[in-house]
Amino acid sequence: MNFCAAPGLQTSERTNADPGVKALVAQVEAHINDTPRPLATLHTEGTLPHEGIYDQSVEAAKELDLMRDAALAWRATSDERFLKLVDRFLAAWVGTYQPSFNPIDETRFEGLILAYDMTASALPVKTRNATMAFLNRFASGYIAQVEAQPRPLKGTFANNWQSHRVKLIAMIAFTLDNRKMIATAQSLFVEHLGDNVAPDGSTLDFTERDALHYVAFDLQPLVTAALAARRHNRNWLTERATNGATLAKALDWLTPYATGEKTHEEFVRSTVPFDARRREAGLPGFTGAWDPKNAAELFHLAARLDGRFSPVALRLAPTPPAWLAVCLPLPAR
Repeated sequence: MNFCAAPGLQTSERTNADPGVKALVAQVEAHINDTPRPLATLHTEGTLPHEGIYDQSVEAAKELDLMRDAALAWRATSDERFLKLVDRFLAAWVGTYQPSFNPIDETRFEGLILAYDMTASALPVKTRNATMAFLNRFASGYIAQVEAQPRPLKGTFANNWQSHRVKLIAMIAFTLDNRKMIATAQSLFVEHLGDNVAPDGSTLDFTERDALHYVAFDLQPLVTAALAARRHNRNWLTERATNGATLAKALDWLTPYATGEKTHEEFVRSTVPFDARRREAGLPGFTGAWDPKNAAELFHLAARLDGRFSPVALRLAPTPPAWLAVCLPLPAR
């Protein structure tokens, strides 16, 4: 079962998604003849714009989103041009990219995973096999990295970095329908809740960074992982860690800030020097009050897990991002 609801195959959801389908198809049409330009490495973590390969990495990562959008356009329209675009870009990227196992640099690979998830059965055998091998290597490398760490997990194996690792592992596990990997992903998800989320729903990242920016950045990958699990009839929203923490409680903790009931001045007491560098560089969002609209995609994703988050999502943005409107057009009940 795919992460996305396959709008081309589910008439009721397709009808609801039509405006989103049109917007998404128009976006992909503009790139229908693009040539892939994969990089062997992506690196943005810990760097500012124009430093190192930051700019090139940001530009290249757009191709990962394009693959996802093209796969959705194909599922919604059955237009073979979109499938050919996915095939062309997948083959180029899995044949070029060398995983660094830095989850901040590689979190955008969710686009590539979703593209394969939706098109695998229709891809040429060569592309399908190459992508499957790439994803196996990708997830296995992350699992090995985590399993090599002493317990309890600490540092970047307990904060938002681990949320992004768990997301990538879970999405690949369910995409490949690898039973052993699925069991590992679920175990890591629950372990991470205990390491990262307090019983009241506050997160380690909020303690370290004093920023709601990082609460959202922490929770969005966990919600995405939970959505992958939900399509396989597993409810990770209410999975409980040994300390009583759940993803639902973490989202509930953030909700008053998202609705404007509470406000927060960002990064005032952050313990991470890089936050000061970004503030001094004038990057938006690293000083002043947190803008709840930055959590719009998070809450639109959360609404696909539990409909009670839908009013918050709609308050932050009246429509979800185009890809999500097509992927999962209806909020959960």
